[in-house]
Amino acid sequence: MAASFGGSFAAAAAVVAMLLTSAQAVQHIVGDDHGWDVSSDVAAWTIDRIFRVGDNIWFAYSAAEESLMELQNKEEYESCDLSNPIRMSVNGLDRVSLDGEGTRYFSSGKLENCRKGLKLHVDVMPGEVMSDGVAASAPDSSASSIHLKATYLLWIAIAINLARVWP
Repeated sequence: MAASFGGSFAAAAAVVAMLLTSAQAVQHIVGDDHGWDVSSDVAAWTIDRIFRVGDNIWFAYSAAEESLMELQNKEEYESCDLSNPIRMSVNGLDRVSLDGEGTRYFSSGKLENCRKGLKLHVDVMPGEVMSDGVAASAPDSSASSIHLKATYLLWIAIAINLARVWP
């Protein structure tokens, strides 16, 4: 178990390093401190959030108890049809890059959790562009904001892994 924790900690540290180097992208951590879990109010978490091309969505969960699927369309999302996903993740800490405009649909890989509301749809808007067509630079405070979010993500990953190591 300790080796698993060490490997997960190293992965989380690598994620933090990546976050610190991508100061312009917004890092959305689904469910905040609850993570990707049926106890999270994912619908409330999305209120007032704007997702843009170039942003990343992070899903943190116990890999032993949960998984993540990206679904193809609204119908599959609404009906919790998990039979034909675009992709499935079981890592416990997954990053989804928002690399194009449009709507993306995510669900728990467990049918019962999807039906309980553990699913997320994201409308991805165009990235910020100034009138001359050049991408707008992030405000000076964004680097420290990303640093705080990255630190927060690290603590979430540590907490999830500690819960797996020490029941």
